[in-house]
Amino acid sequence: MNKFSECSGLAPQILASLERMKFETPTPIQAQAIPLAMQGRDILGSAQTGTGKTGAFSIPLVSKIISNEIHSALVLTPTRELAVQVLQAIHQMLGKNTNINTALLIGGEDIKRQFFQLRRNPRIIVGTPGRINDHLERKTVNLSKTNYLVLDETDRMLDMGFGQQIDRIVAQMPAERQTMMFSATMPKNIQQMAAKYLKNPERIQVGSCLQPIESIQQESIRLSDGEKYEQLLKELKAREGSVVVFVKTKYSAQDIADRLYDDFLEAEAIHGNLRQNKRDRVIKGFRDKKFRILVATDVAARGLDVPHIEHVINHDLPQCPEDYIHRIGRTARAGAKGSAINFITNKEDKLWRAIQRFMKTGEQDSSSGYSERKPFGGGFGGGDSRGGGRRGGNGGGRRFGGRGGNGGGKRFGGKDRKRFGSKSSSFGKA
Repeated sequence: MNKFSECSGLAPQILASLERMKFETPTPIQAQAIPLAMQGRDILGSAQTGTGKTGAFSIPLVSKIISNEIHSALVLTPTRELAVQVLQAIHQMLGKNTNINTALLIGGEDIKRQFFQLRRNPRIIVGTPGRINDHLERKTVNLSKTNYLVLDETDRMLDMGFGQQIDRIVAQMPAERQTMMFSATMPKNIQQMAAKYLKNPERIQVGSCLQPIESIQQESIRLSDGEKYEQLLKELKAREGSVVVFVKTKYSAQDIADRLYDDFLEAEAIHGNLRQNKRDRVIKGFRDKKFRILVATDVAARGLDVPHIEHVINHDLPQCPEDYIHRIGRTARAGAKGSAINFITNKEDKLWRAIQRFMKTGEQDSSSGYSERKPFGGGFGGGDSRGGGRRGGNGGGRRFGGRGGNGGGKRFGGKDRKRFGSKSSSFGKA
């Protein structure tokens, strides 16, 4: 299948939606998965991050729902953010002229709103395992006649401890269904799950799931903990375009975003302590280019799909080598180029060696687009060196006392502007 229009059986409405979105040519995993899905085959698929896996299942899924008035589907994702993005993709496929209802069942959202969605008899439900189980226990969801099941980023769901919850969900579904399972990696536990849930599946793999996309230029910088923040400032000021900065803890995410904000850089944090509505606003603002720097914990490593991310900075290395692939896979989406910068301290050296072993590449392997360099020298004129201390205050709001005259970065939005995501938020000029 070289073009979507060549796939037999796709609903005309789907083809019209793809044309409207200017999607003509499928990605490799889409070219393999969509025809098989349209034939009703179970699928076990894996591919590099950023290769179009969402489209690989959402296009045939929506086409089948449109073509059969009584069929219904359930899509399970590991994170709330990913669930939101999958549902957005499905709505794009459905278009405006449809009477097919959907429901988003995730934690952190008003459950009464979800009750309302369920009373409308949704034919497509997207959700996280925890909240789906909650509704099953409340008997507000009935999956006994659900025709299609999609497990998206299954490896991540197992990593997050959702295995038993998935088992309970699948037990409520009919044995005669079509199941599509997608995973970035294929360890033994994924293969065991596939053997339980899938019937004679077609195995699809595009590229090596353990290797980052070739168009990502990787660099490492060896430094001390006390040098990380100043180096981060320099890296950010030396680059244009959208950046995701990954950190280890919720506290660090908020603290670093606040400090960058004080240094006149438009930065926002996303982490598990944020309420869902604030997380949604932050992600939407980042996607809409209202600010260019997102500081994140791994809560966003799998669920963030923003095509214009140009750089990923690992301020702290991930604890799991697999998460490294998913982190840097936030950039170089859909064939674009991107960069990944890794800060490595002596105490993180063991983690870094584990990541390299996982990727099966050495530091001097030029074919992998990897290089090591020293920290930038010199300063940026006026920026104060603050080590690891917090500037005072907490949360994401405007701090008492205004700003000092430090920094050197471009001032954005004026002295009295509010932080992004508050009710009276002002983005300034992008």
